[in-house]
Amino acid sequence: MNHPQPRLIPVTDPAAEIALWQQRIESVLERWLPPETQDPVRLHRAMRYASLGGGKRFRPVLVYTAGKALGLDQRLRDAVAAAIEFVHAYSLIHDDLPAMDDDDLRRGRPTCHRAFDEATAILAGDALQALAFEILARELPPGSPRSMAAIRALAQACGSVGMAGGQALDLDAVGRAISEQALTRMHRLKTGALITASVTIPGILAGANADTLERLASYGEHIGLAFQVHDDILDVTGNSELTGKSTLADVALNKPTFPSILGMANSRRKAHELRSEAIFQIEHIDGDTQGLEWLADYVISRDR
Repeated sequence: MNHPQPRLIPVTDPAAEIALWQQRIESVLERWLPPETQDPVRLHRAMRYASLGGGKRFRPVLVYTAGKALGLDQRLRDAVAAAIEFVHAYSLIHDDLPAMDDDDLRRGRPTCHRAFDEATAILAGDALQALAFEILARELPPGSPRSMAAIRALAQACGSVGMAGGQALDLDAVGRAISEQALTRMHRLKTGALITASVTIPGILAGANADTLERLASYGEHIGLAFQVHDDILDVTGNSELTGKSTLADVALNKPTFPSILGMANSRRKAHELRSEAIFQIEHIDGDTQGLEWLADYVISRDR
């Protein structure tokens, strides 16, 4: 698949460059998705609805930003960014289902199972996960140990030691008093695993050394947790018109959150500490990490 190359943006303007990556991923996702006129039409419409319905595109932006810092080929960045965003989209479809978080609003629109039906939503999530791995199988260099390691990293990030495991812990915690340590472990899996993969997979494919991969992983773990802490804060203080999600949703479900355990002031302090540690981890990486630093700031300052 041939995608247009983005125009060059000065590195002194990471916000503009990140906006460019957000635009780019939209066209990349569009090209990989089946047309909604192709059978099965309802399934393909649901896949497109869930994937192209806006959103921050934070994970693919991480892929592009880390990949650029490490000199990863643009075609590989596109493939990884699309695969990770499709995994993220599938996880949101399933998280919103009545058997999970039972949400009605996502990205300012009815959730996939509300716009279609539960069965179609489940199948759309299944198909998007499969599409993610199809993209990597098609686009990554065949037979390469780096390719195999990258695919394994994504599989682990969305499996029982990643997102799925975190969601299981989340469901088990409903209505229970848990410790900050248990909440942190849950969100390192549910939210943090895919965010971490978004920076480590570009490192794997670029042939980064062990120290760089370790620093990227630590950066991802810290901003992943900061992302969740800030999400918990926005669930209480945010405006649903800005966040695109129902506010006080976690409170309504009686789910433990960082504000409910630490209080609002300490939660904000924790988010800032996590941001600082993330930036510290990438200070000694050989490459232009200005964009990654900007994203660490963005994680705890966003309004949606």
